[in-house]
Amino acid sequence: MSKPVTFLCVSSYFKGNDFLRGMKSTGATVYLVTSKKLEDKPWAREALDDIFFIEQGPENQWNMDDVLAGLAWLMRSKKIDRIVALDDFDVEKAAHMREHFRIPGMGQTTCRHFRDKLAMRIEARDAGIKVPGFSSLFNDEEIRHFAETMPAPWIVKPRGQASATGMKKVHNAQELWAHLDALGGERHQYLVEQFKPGDVYHVDALSEGGKVVFSRASQYLATPFEVAHGGGIFRSAIMDQNDPDEKALRQLNAQVMDAFGMQYSASHTEYIKCYEDGQFYFLETSSRVGGAHIAEMVECGTGINLWAEWARLEYAVATNQPYKLPKVSKDYAGIIVSLTRQEWPDTSQFTDAEIAWRMSGMSYHIGLIVRSPKRARVLELLDDYAARIQRDYHASAPVPDKPLT
Repeated sequence: MSKPVTFLCVSSYFKGNDFLRGMKSTGATVYLVTSKKLEDKPWAREALDDIFFIEQGPENQWNMDDVLAGLAWLMRSKKIDRIVALDDFDVEKAAHMREHFRIPGMGQTTCRHFRDKLAMRIEARDAGIKVPGFSSLFNDEEIRHFAETMPAPWIVKPRGQASATGMKKVHNAQELWAHLDALGGERHQYLVEQFKPGDVYHVDALSEGGKVVFSRASQYLATPFEVAHGGGIFRSAIMDQNDPDEKALRQLNAQVMDAFGMQYSASHTEYIKCYEDGQFYFLETSSRVGGAHIAEMVECGTGINLWAEWARLEYAVATNQPYKLPKVSKDYAGIIVSLTRQEWPDTSQFTDAEIAWRMSGMSYHIGLIVRSPKRARVLELLDDYAARIQRDYHASAPVPDKPLT
């Protein structure tokens, strides 16, 4: 009998238990390396052969020399076949480890396409994929040219942060330069991009053998940026599968994955349909499962647990076996999430049969996912719930300058 394949999973946030369980169900040996401060989180320890803790520095950083030294010590007696990053902030860590120990998988150059927002835009533009006008912030003359030729407003955004963290909307060149002065020596870690009003969408996918084998397109009914900066209520819903826009988005997503060199992983990619010209523009992507409980929404609508299937896919690649996607359901699902005034909100007023998931274990939050064979019913419920949550529960907080840990 062949030796089991060994996976080292990397996560500096508490997430991915379904991945760990899915990987363990294949018969693989599963290790997890995570931050010391997450030691008491309810990790799926029944799925782990061992767990290792790293002291975390400021801004969620690990001392990678210490990580490499620890992994070198472990590998004296344990063979590591694959390394998987479970969160955006760990993609670079995992690539660094793969490169050093020559372990197969996404290296540091390709990982930039899924982590560095500037690299993403350059790669997309060079592949002929529409992107909003943008500029790096390395050279003053290039910035002046951008400000003179690209209509405002603009968004200054970090190259490496997830979600809407650290973004700043500016309306003219004076505001832009004032903000860049405030960034000081950190300016090179940001980019500036034209703000294009439009509807924002996301495509959640699995790729294997350089091809997208599963994808589902959804529309944000309230975007992460609007929620973070306007104190709104987060909502998203799976698109009508007969909508030409849905088909166009999934085709565009396959083009992006091909251009960016995606071989095998989960991915979460965002696009905007510009009000001005009706065209889709690429915004950003990541080689991981979508956050904000989007994975649960996708599972409710399709029956596909992205975390577990990602694990099965990684195992299939590592063992040179074919990966087979389970049967996909064609229901519709939508999610609503909000901060609340109550520490532990009572959701018993929500009694509809379409409720497929309720958020639990997260203080000062309310969250529901609804499922129906009819998208119109999903939207009707989300609209109703948004009004009731706004009235009875909703609270807002300013977006942090840096990611919460």
